[in-house]
Amino acid sequence: MAESLRYSGPVRQLRSSVPFVLLCLLLGAVLGLCGLPLPWSFLTPLPLAGVLWLAASAAPPRQVAGRLFWIMTAYFAVQLWWLTQFMVQLSGMPWGGVLVLPLFLIEGGFWALLGWLAARAVRDPLARVWALAGGWVLLEWLRTLGPLAFPWSGMGATLLPTPLSQTADVWGALGLSVLVVVTAASVVSLAYRRWRMPVLTLLLWVGGSVYGLTRSAAAGTEGRALLVRTDFDSFGRASGSLGFEQQFQRLLQLSQARQPGELTIWSETAIINAPDLLRAPAPGIYGVYSSAGGNTAQSWDGTSPGSVVYTKLKPVPFGEFFPFSGPLNALYTWIFHLFGIPNFDPPPSGNAAEPLRLNGVLYGTYICYDSIFSWVARQMVLGGAQVLVNVSNDGWYQGWGVTQHFQMGRLRAIETRRWVLRSVNKGVLGVIDDLGRPVSTLDSGEGVLHARYQLLGGQTLYVKLGDLPALLGALALLLLAWRTQRRASRWR
Repeated sequence: MAESLRYSGPVRQLRSSVPFVLLCLLLGAVLGLCGLPLPWSFLTPLPLAGVLWLAASAAPPRQVAGRLFWIMTAYFAVQLWWLTQFMVQLSGMPWGGVLVLPLFLIEGGFWALLGWLAARAVRDPLARVWALAGGWVLLEWLRTLGPLAFPWSGMGATLLPTPLSQTADVWGALGLSVLVVVTAASVVSLAYRRWRMPVLTLLLWVGGSVYGLTRSAAAGTEGRALLVRTDFDSFGRASGSLGFEQQFQRLLQLSQARQPGELTIWSETAIINAPDLLRAPAPGIYGVYSSAGGNTAQSWDGTSPGSVVYTKLKPVPFGEFFPFSGPLNALYTWIFHLFGIPNFDPPPSGNAAEPLRLNGVLYGTYICYDSIFSWVARQMVLGGAQVLVNVSNDGWYQGWGVTQHFQMGRLRAIETRRWVLRSVNKGVLGVIDDLGRPVSTLDSGEGVLHARYQLLGGQTLYVKLGDLPALLGALALLLLAWRTQRRASRWR
């Protein structure tokens, strides 16, 4: 049976009738069109099953790697297409979007390496499917680490439209990725008339859905805040065509809507001149930027700034810092010169996720890109945070990128069972409850939201254990691949 499926007629017909690279690109595009922010993202396991089957059915490891390379390059091209518009604006050139192509190719290269390793480890097609599934989860985890960390468009967030997303408080967003890849691999198993894993997967879906549907919002002490959304042109701010004082005065005007007992929250880099923090409404939490201190969030009680200053932990690679700038300095200098960009001296990044204390409340405050890293919010809650605050500037990009950023941030609420308050320049201003549900949002124009939220305590299993349950799940899939290979070898 395995051999007949491995070298099935339809595969040969497809190879002869359609250029195979185009087939891989098409499958990758379909997978991308089932991702965030689309409401049918929960269907992702279906095209992913096609990806696993097509890759695993190749004979030599280099073909497995090649198929995954083209598939995942297309996937990221669809999911991150909005970056092309950003590069057009940044470069000022109509063809500037092609500069993002290396990113898509690099991401495809990571999956090509995964495919090559999986194919070298096991030869049976179904064993390869499970090896790819387990390796997929490990690769998503690795994408959260190191100077090239870029966990955008992970599989786990695609379950947000379903009750299954509530299981993130057990095993995090990475655990949701385990469920997605297990489901996809189980669909392939059905084609091999293997029933055990599909039945187990069905039980996981039923059990996870029941768990999700029976979760209810927790009760705590009510908090009150004024969230401010500005609509400043980020490129104008960076070029200096939009004055700092002009921006500050507009923020003060918007903040006049504050009601008694409300905390004021401004977005990332809302205050450019650090001394202006003392002119801001009190009490409040503010994004403050300075060349010496970097990109920070600070509290202000009207008497003195808070003793804790949060500095952005995860600057955006190639945007806010340049990986391997030592050995690649000549290349970066050439690129800056090509586009007329002055040499960029990256601000310092932070090294601790410590909540801001204000009027006796601990606010787990993090900045923009930090919000897509589960471990940042987790560390905040381990430090006692009663509510999460995400200050962000989404004015650099448009389209899917803005919505994806907001949607991925919803998972932090579920993982930690904390409310999330989000104050932005452009982007989605919002209040998210501890079930990850947007309570109120504002996604266009200037404006404010009067947030009412709950201050909560306690620690979820995910907060206590982190990604360990998901990594154990990935290990189990790799062991299943090994077992499947052994069984196939005995049959031969």
